[in-house]
Amino acid sequence: MEQHRDDEASKTGMWLFLFTEMLLFAGLFIVYSVYRFKNQEAFHQAAFELDVAIGTINTVILLVSSMTIAMSISALQKKNKKLSLILLAITFFLGLVFLVNKYFEWGGKISHGIFPGSEILSNRGQGDVLFFGLYFFMTGLHALHIIIGMVFIGFVYVYVQNEKLTHDNFALLENSGLYWHLVDLIWIYLFPLFYLIT
Repeated sequence: MEQHRDDEASKTGMWLFLFTEMLLFAGLFIVYSVYRFKNQEAFHQAAFELDVAIGTINTVILLVSSMTIAMSISALQKKNKKLSLILLAITFFLGLVFLVNKYFEWGGKISHGIFPGSEILSNRGQGDVLFFGLYFFMTGLHALHIIIGMVFIGFVYVYVQNEKLTHDNFALLENSGLYWHLVDLIWIYLFPLFYLIT
């Protein structure tokens, strides 16, 4: 008996899920904007303590990874399974590099005593507490989404390899691409808010 597959319903479900994720981050962006307006000088000074170079590198990494996962979908549609797998592996690797960069960036801040609840941060005033609280929470939540996306890509990789996903059955791969593009889009907003607007 042939298994029924509804690719359109699958894609619609993914779009609805992505919409709820966008609402979540939109709410956080509004919170950030309000606190920034009320603590302009503190946010201005705190932003200088973030490493723009690492933020820029991570932005480039995610933009390239969005391209590679899109190319992976195209490759599978053109029946090029090997290329599709290579591009998925590159996307996964780029996600890992992003997380490693974030680990070292966070590690640098924590080693200097700049993290939510630290005495050093508390002594610097409410503005700094709010800025770095939002920084760790929002970039941490984004990193969690990166990890979820990598797990998703890992499953899709195995499915493509085992030919459960093929040129005429690639909805799951397409959904993983949509999710990864959302992760990229969120970072495109986080990067200027924390690193560039001083």
